[in-house]
Amino acid sequence: MEFHLSTVLTLLALAVVASHAALSPEQYWNHVLPNTPMPQAVKVILHPELMEGKSTSVNVGGGGVNVNTEKAKPGGTSVNVGKGGVSVNTGHKGKPVHVNVSPFVYNYAATETQIRDDPNVALFFLEKDMHPRATMTLHFTENTERTTFLPREIAQKIPFSSDRLPEILNKFSVKPGSVEAETMKNTIRECEQPQIQGEDKYCATSLESMIDFSTSKLGKNVQAISTEVEKQTPVQKYTIAAGVQKMAGEKSVVCHKQNYAYAVFYCHKSDTTRAYMVPLDGADGTKAKAVAICHTDTSAWNPKHLAFQVLKVEPGTIPICHFLPQDHIVWVPKQKLQE
Repeated sequence: MEFHLSTVLTLLALAVVASHAALSPEQYWNHVLPNTPMPQAVKVILHPELMEGKSTSVNVGGGGVNVNTEKAKPGGTSVNVGKGGVSVNTGHKGKPVHVNVSPFVYNYAATETQIRDDPNVALFFLEKDMHPRATMTLHFTENTERTTFLPREIAQKIPFSSDRLPEILNKFSVKPGSVEAETMKNTIRECEQPQIQGEDKYCATSLESMIDFSTSKLGKNVQAISTEVEKQTPVQKYTIAAGVQKMAGEKSVVCHKQNYAYAVFYCHKSDTTRAYMVPLDGADGTKAKAVAICHTDTSAWNPKHLAFQVLKVEPGTIPICHFLPQDHIVWVPKQKLQE
């Protein structure tokens, strides 16, 4: 899936011409957060050249999760769960089936196809299982997305609502009914869904707006973290190494990268989450530092959400965790890491 970059580049050029006084997204970060290092997830969006030849994303690469069953063979069944939905490729020629669900929107129910074709998906796991020497089968996939941040003054002038979708598609030269159009439609729809109880949500259409939302919820003494991996690998087992680090407190803002014509993040703030940095050692020697988010209160989630189906637990009974892809960002209060 590719979006037309010419329109985005034109908008960026107009932003430069329009105002020399306005801060660039990177300058805004440094102005508001002078003591907060920029995570890799933000750097590669601001500087796409950093991705050349070495960028990968953990099994939710490019905004979703890519999981192949261990017994899969060429032409067999594979399941790709992403922010744009679930596509199931049975190995036959033709377009994949597209279902508009997302593992990061917790008020949706998992589809029968999703459960049937991938009952052992490793995206979700229990907090008690996150300990040194525990093993998980994960897939690190190369992130080919090249969407970039638009300056806020430009992003604010572009409509972002379902009722103006035809205008949006026309602006970005996207053909109605195409995969790109359906993906953009789905992203907007997810952003327009009501938030679940106990959650504050916001779709940031610029880096500046993401910074403002996160700091409005957590204050400016924050740190931003993201998953980092060494290289693209096949499906393989990873072992949790010593040094799992728990971020102090249970307050965070998690921002999920969306599939869209430019960088859009689905952010939600919760007071019932725990964030961890988890060192992983792959069977082939690949090392990763994966961000894991554990939800301590899932009582407001859809009872048929994928996590409950896979883990065989009930809503609100036990903390549920999931890894985040490399292009997602977690904001937490800047406090000393606790082991």
